[in-house]
Amino acid sequence: MDDFSIFGGSYENCLCNLTKVLKRCEETNLVLNWEKSHFVVREGIMLGHRISRRGIEVDKVKVNVIEKLPPPMTVKGVCCFLRNADFQPLYTLFKFNEECLKAFDELKQLLILAPIIVTPN
Repeated sequence: MDDFSIFGGSYENCLCNLTKVLKRCEETNLVLNWEKSHFVVREGIMLGHRISRRGIEVDKVKVNVIEKLPPPMTVKGVCCFLRNADFQPLYTLFKFNEECLKAFDELKQLLILAPIIVTPN
């Protein structure tokens, strides 16, 4: 388990919920990394997003990583970019239109029509 959040309607309720969760972790032998744990905070990073009273925002660190990515020059580079692109704000930018459909169909055809590889004489 990577991230989880505990909250309550009041400070006392939050502490009660925290106690229950910590007891359950202990009962199931779930080991927590105390150095990475944060308690009673007004905001924090959760699953790559900053959560605060203002709402849920994108973590600026993720934005900076994407801004600094160089254009991919190899297949491996494209794969690396696509791993970074699995990031919520890009979903809102993505509009699958006719141009996208044409490019997708063209890519599929190129993959389907793979050349025949022949052994040398």
